[in-house]
Amino acid sequence: MSTAKPKLNFYNTLTRSKAPFEPMDANNVRMYACGPTVYDFAHIGNGRAAIVFDLLFRVLRYTYGAEHVTYVRNLTDVDDKINARALRDHPDLPLNEAIRKVTETTAAQYQKDVAALGCMEPTVQPRATDNIEEMQRLIATLIERDHAYETNGEVLFAVDSMDDYGQLSGRSLEDNLAGARIAVESHKRNPADFVLWKQSSAEEPGWDSPWGRGRPGWHIECSAMSERYLGKTFDIHGGGLDLIFPHHENEIAQSRCAHGSHAMANVWMHNGFLQVEGQKMSKSLGNFFTIQQLLETTDFGGRTWPGEVLRLAMLMTHYREPIDFTLKRLEEAEGLLVKWAIAAEQGTDHSHPDEQVMEALRDDLNFSKARVALESLAGKAKKNEPGAAGSLISTLSYLGFHDLRQFIDTGVTEDVYEVYVNSKGYSVDEKVAARLAALNVKNFAEADAIRNELAAQGIALLDGKDENGQRTTKWELKR
Repeated sequence: MSTAKPKLNFYNTLTRSKAPFEPMDANNVRMYACGPTVYDFAHIGNGRAAIVFDLLFRVLRYTYGAEHVTYVRNLTDVDDKINARALRDHPDLPLNEAIRKVTETTAAQYQKDVAALGCMEPTVQPRATDNIEEMQRLIATLIERDHAYETNGEVLFAVDSMDDYGQLSGRSLEDNLAGARIAVESHKRNPADFVLWKQSSAEEPGWDSPWGRGRPGWHIECSAMSERYLGKTFDIHGGGLDLIFPHHENEIAQSRCAHGSHAMANVWMHNGFLQVEGQKMSKSLGNFFTIQQLLETTDFGGRTWPGEVLRLAMLMTHYREPIDFTLKRLEEAEGLLVKWAIAAEQGTDHSHPDEQVMEALRDDLNFSKARVALESLAGKAKKNEPGAAGSLISTLSYLGFHDLRQFIDTGVTEDVYEVYVNSKGYSVDEKVAARLAALNVKNFAEADAIRNELAAQGIALLDGKDENGQRTTKWELKR
């Protein structure tokens, strides 16, 4: 007799609602996330996506068993800039080998970066260049089914051939643009038709194909690789909010029309945008940072930052919300890790994460609620309650925070912990919880008294509401 799995709830971009997650097969849960283009080092926006979907991977593994979850994250190494550099730097090598030479440094740096951010290796990490034949087969099927057409050596997807094109983005066909990364001539039947295969000139890199020597468009690679490793329809597809249109919309069109299926993925999950110190990240503004810069240089805030700090700073905002990546946010994240590390110092890992934390994460990766449970666990550990320190260690380790010792051995002491956690012998978190309880029963006098008491200790309270409209309070040290 099988044991019922705990229920998960995820927000689905396709349906624009949160609903219980029901995998197609609980013994074979499948997820795909779009990885980076390895033309250059990955930026911190790429880091947020890696962290979010690593957390999802961990929650799925915890719920269904590690051996029952497959996670595919691709590496895009088919790109006109990469192709041109490969031809320029390695003209005597076969194209795939030349591209591998060009991208081996950036791809290796990406793997190093996301490992430092606490991300597990996905089950499969396919490269686009290793799946050219799969892309060509998919394109041939689309032509056979009258969803694509050849013109002037190119192959274009005919958006008019799909009645419900645009469901994911909610855009009407008239509003859509091609959105391809490579140039498209004016010979399209519909302005929104997008490139599946683009011809290459004698001077440009390319692969032989039934439609002439050329290279694939951007969108076809993920349709081909997801089918190869996960099947024609799978459970979850993830990526950044910026990929909804055109990339994910066009992936859906290609896959559904090629396979005659009702869905490419049943659930679509997207992480929100990232800005830096209140501004859109841009090289022209001087606020464009790579993961490697944050980890290894002093370019941001005049110091290097541990991967655990970057990870927690990303998770402190719900994955669907926009995030303002600031120095203050990193300092807050580091303060929390110091607090948790000192609380867990005397514990030993007992291998089972705290169920309240995992229950919170099963609700659309609600890390804010999980953080409350972690704070409670840290408070118990600080009071030496049996098993609490070990549970805190194992829970943080399961969530990707492995090296807590560094937050004790870098000169941060118990005195700092006392500033963050205790004031005159009581827990700040307990006081905040007591104030929330007073507010909920409209005992405003008691709530004000607690606020004033904390203010006298240099602690400021920040009131707000969560996504369900429930009152929340965060606290920070006054500066």
